[in-house]
Amino acid sequence: MAKTTAGRKLGRKTGFRFQLLRSLATDLFRYEQIQTTFPKAKECSRFAEKLITTAKKGDLNARRAVAKDLHDQDVTKKLFDVLAPRYAKRNGGFTRVLKLQNRQGDNAEMALIKLIA
Repeated sequence: MAKTTAGRKLGRKTGFRFQLLRSLATDLFRYEQIQTTFPKAKECSRFAEKLITTAKKGDLNARRAVAKDLHDQDVTKKLFDVLAPRYAKRNGGFTRVLKLQNRQGDNAEMALIKLIA
C-alpha cells in the first residue's frame, strides 16, 4: 500500500528543494522575516525550527551540522551567538507564518515567515 511522505515537494527534485530551503533559512536568519509563498513558508518553518533546535545545543558538532545546512558563516555565527540564547528557554515554536494577500500576477498564496522575538 502506498504511503505519503512527510513534507512538500514544492515542484522541485530533491537537490533543488534542499537548496531552496537552505536559501530561505539563510535569509530568514539574516533578516528575521521574509515574504514567500505559503507552502514554501511552511516548509522553511519546519527546516528553520530544526536548525534552531540543533543550535541550542551549542557544541562543536552542532555548529558543524548547522554550518553544513546554511550558506553563510556570518549567519551561522548569528544563529549561535544571538538566536540560540534568545530561544534557550523555549521548547519549539520559534517561527510564525502569517498569511498575506495573494500575489497579483498569478494569485499565489503569499505568507510572511518571521522569527518570534
